[in-house]
Amino acid sequence: MADQRIKINLDESQLPTQWYNVVPDLPSPPPPPLHPGTLQPVGPDDLAPLFPMDLILQEVTGDRFVDIPGEVLDIYKLWRPSPLYRAHRLEKALGTPARIYYKYEGVSPAGSHKPNTAVPQAYYNAKAGVRKLTTETGAGQWGTALAFASALFDLECEVWMVGASYDQKPYRRTMMETFGARVHRSPSDLTAAGRGIRAEDPQHPGSLGIAISEAVEVAGQDPQTRYALGSVLNHVLLHQTVIGEEALLQLASVDESPDVIVGCTGGGSNFGGLVFPFLREKLAGRMSPTIRAVEPASCPSLTRGVYAYDFGDTAGMTPLLKMHTLGHRFIPDPIHAGGLRYHGMSPLLSHVYELGLVEALALPQTECFAAAVRFARTEGIVPAPEPSHALAACIREAEACRESGEEKVIVTALCGHGHFDLAAYEAYLSGRMVDEEVTDERLAPGLSELPTVPAGA
Repeated sequence: MADQRIKINLDESQLPTQWYNVVPDLPSPPPPPLHPGTLQPVGPDDLAPLFPMDLILQEVTGDRFVDIPGEVLDIYKLWRPSPLYRAHRLEKALGTPARIYYKYEGVSPAGSHKPNTAVPQAYYNAKAGVRKLTTETGAGQWGTALAFASALFDLECEVWMVGASYDQKPYRRTMMETFGARVHRSPSDLTAAGRGIRAEDPQHPGSLGIAISEAVEVAGQDPQTRYALGSVLNHVLLHQTVIGEEALLQLASVDESPDVIVGCTGGGSNFGGLVFPFLREKLAGRMSPTIRAVEPASCPSLTRGVYAYDFGDTAGMTPLLKMHTLGHRFIPDPIHAGGLRYHGMSPLLSHVYELGLVEALALPQTECFAAAVRFARTEGIVPAPEPSHALAACIREAEACRESGEEKVIVTALCGHGHFDLAAYEAYLSGRMVDEEVTDERLAPGLSELPTVPAGA
C-alpha cells in the first residue's frame, strides 16, 4: 500500500450542516469596512444595492456558527463531502518521511472550491426575488461556479472575465456559457469603468479590480440585479469553511493531526475555508499547526503589500476595506494563476495575518508549475495553477523533512483541477514561461494612490 494514493472519505451524513465564523474566536475583531464618502462604518443600507439582506447579515454576524439551508445542503450533496487523499506516491518520489494530505475540491461541477459559496449566494439572491447576478472572474473558476449555481435557481448571470484570462482560457468561457452565463472580456465597452481604461489601452490585460468595477457598476443600475463576489468578503470565507470542517473529521478518522497547513491565497476564500476550522482548534489549544499562506511573487499582497484601507475595485466604487493591498490601481502581470491576480487580500485574513496567527510566503510561477507537474506525474491529477503555489510550498516542507528526518503531517487544499489551463502547462513545458521580477519601483505607483483615511477611523 505504500505507493498508493489513499482516499479518506466521509459519508453524506457527515456533511457539515453549519458554516464556521472565526471572528468570535479571534483575540480582537477585524476593522470594519468604511463608507468612502463619510469614512464611517458601512451599515446594511449601504450594502443593500449589491447584496441581499441574508448575505449582509452573514457578513457582519457575531455568531460562531451559521446554519446551512436545507436547499443548499441538497445541492452540496452533488459533490460533498469531497475526498481527502494521502499523497503516498508523491511522498515516495520525494523520499520524505512527511505525510502529505490534500483536500481535493476539483470534484465539484465547476471543477473547483468556488461552488461552496456560489450555491448559497445564488440561493439567498433567488430567495430575495433577485433576477440577475453580475460578477467578475479571474481564471474563470468563480464565473463557472456562479453560472452553474445561477442555472439551478433560474437566475441570469453576467460575467466580466479578466482580459488576460479571457484570452488564455477560451474553454473556461465556453463552460460558463454552457451553464447559461453571458461573458465579457474586461475591460469592456459596456461600462463607464471599462471604457475609461480601454480609451487609454484598447488591449489592456485587465485585472480583478477592473472586472469588479464593471460588475458593480452594472449591478447598481438595476434594482432586480445584485452583485456576487467569489472571494475576499467575510460571508464568502464563511461558506468555504465546509472544506476545513470536513478535513478535520477526515484527519481524525485516521488519527492524524496537522503539523503544517498550506494553502494558496489570492483573495483568501480557499485558504480561509481550509484553515479557519483548524485555527479554531489551535486557538482552543487542541492542536498547534503552523499555518502558511502562499501567494504569487508577481502579486505579493501579504508579503509586500501594506495593511491599509483601500478600495476593493480599481474604479473606487466599493467600500474601503482594511486589508493587505498593493493599491487598487496596481495591475498584476498576466500570470497563469489568474485566480490569484488580485491587488488586495481578504480583510479577515489580513487581520488574522496581522495578529501573527498565520505565515505568508510568495513563490515564482515556474517553481509552482514544476511542483504541479511533479504532482501530476505521481498523483495523477493535473492541478489548477492556483493550488500549484501551495503544492510548491508543500514540496519545500517535505524536502526539509527529508533533510531533518522529521515526520511532519502536511495538509493542503487542492482547490481545483487544471483541465482548462493546459495552455499554461504548454508554456511551462516548452520553456516559454518566465518569472516577473517585481521591483519596489513596480509597486510604488499603486501604493502611492491609497485613499487617505485618518488614523483611528
